[in-house]
Amino acid sequence: MKGRLYAVKSIFALLIVCALMGMFYMNQRKGTAQNPVLDSVMTLEEALEGLHPDCPKEIKNQQVLIDVTYYGLDQLIHQGQIVLDRDLRQDIKHVFQIMLKERFPLASVIPVSDPKFRSDRIWDDELSMAQNNTSGFNYRFITGQKKISEHALGHAIDINPLFNPYIKGALVLPTKAVYDMNQSGTLYKGHPVVETFKSLGWTWGGDWVSLKDYQHFEKEIL
Repeated sequence: MKGRLYAVKSIFALLIVCALMGMFYMNQRKGTAQNPVLDSVMTLEEALEGLHPDCPKEIKNQQVLIDVTYYGLDQLIHQGQIVLDRDLRQDIKHVFQIMLKERFPLASVIPVSDPKFRSDRIWDDELSMAQNNTSGFNYRFITGQKKISEHALGHAIDINPLFNPYIKGALVLPTKAVYDMNQSGTLYKGHPVVETFKSLGWTWGGDWVSLKDYQHFEKEIL
């Protein structure tokens, strides 16, 4: 009887050890909700370093750095960061929750101030787009115009530019982008991500008539 009781206790102890080891493994394994792949770990000061000198102080001071969790193209969970107007923080957090729930994959979400997106130390939107990076605030002009972009106010976000390009006639940006609605990570009319943005009062560039900017969402703040 004692031998049987000892055996039961031993098995029970072994099961507990196995369970604890499994939990430890899950917590240590990269790419999980508990231990996401870290794509960006900047401070706000670092995220705004190198900002265009013409950017007004009141616009700069309105920007916040938002930590976001998302499903990557590698099918792992990632943590990145995006800079946007502080009044849009809750909207963006909600949208990213929906994207994660839907397993809508993102290539990366890293502020444009990152060295790999700079040209001669200047933030370069084309380099960010070419690497399929999702980004927000960037004090710059509208493509092809001399008018300040909504990105310059922190009121816009571009998502997976290589899958969701800017198209105006023969002009496609980024240059190697292909719009294919069958490609995972592509936005289209009726997509849950598009509908979530719209429900929060955002405008989608894919609805524009004179051109299409499938990557682009913006929101006017009153």
